[in-house]
Amino acid sequence: MSSQIMELQKTVQMSVMQSALNLNTATATDLLKDLPQQQVAIHSHKGSVIDISI
Repeated sequence: MSSQIMELQKTVQMSVMQSALNLNTATATDLLKDLPQQQVAIHSHKGSVIDISI
């Protein structure tokens, strides 16, 4: 009988943990969707020719 109770307790704990994980994942996904789109940073010299004299 006690082994059945322990198994039930494990099952309930796993169910609660799974529900919390799903809620946190959904919340994080919603937060990421709501973030403003990041603008591409313009690099000061990337893609241009630089003249270097040594």
